[in-house]
Amino acid sequence: MRRFLLAIAMMISGLILAPAHAESDREREVSGEFDYYVLSLSWSPNWCAIEGDAKGSDQCDDRHDHGWTLHGLWPQYHRGWPDYCQTAKAPPTRRQTAEMADIMGSSGLAWHQWKKHGSCSGLSPTQYFAVSRQAYGQIQRPAIFRKLDKVVKLPASLVEEAFLKENPQLSHDSLTITCRDGHIQEARICLSRSLDPVPCGRDVIRDCTLKDALFAPVR
Repeated sequence: MRRFLLAIAMMISGLILAPAHAESDREREVSGEFDYYVLSLSWSPNWCAIEGDAKGSDQCDDRHDHGWTLHGLWPQYHRGWPDYCQTAKAPPTRRQTAEMADIMGSSGLAWHQWKKHGSCSGLSPTQYFAVSRQAYGQIQRPAIFRKLDKVVKLPASLVEEAFLKENPQLSHDSLTITCRDGHIQEARICLSRSLDPVPCGRDVIRDCTLKDALFAPVR
């Protein structure tokens, strides 16, 4: 009986200590320690159809003509990623986040991306947003998608090929296309810390395999 009770006590102790151990792992995530970036580009009309319209997002207002917007620039490990890192850097000002709305769609997204991902970059908000804008600007976004005048269905692989054609420096290993709710969602491009294309980790390369993904036109 004593052995049985001891075994139960050890199991309970293990369950109690497990979350604390997970939390200590979390605390060891150090800002600035990562292997490469993932540049995430979102097709804004599809995001609006899936989520933005229901939220009444200003990004989806017809006065805008957003196409491929910057979702974020994410520090990444070769396996896994850090987020919400502790950093001594001061948070961005409202002016700084508002200045990112032209390529991100909203200042709110810019703030969220800094808090979740930028805090792990080791950079100040000024530096992080500058690097994000530089990464966004060096990728040629296929103009053909802006010429659509109605919703179409297409293979996700076609979107990938269009990016590769416009960006010969990229390869299939450094680019992945994602889908959500039957729509093309994002183009994710893996870049070194100096913003050169690099192969994506296995947890990033998860190409959408849909043959009939929905693709909405610019509003």
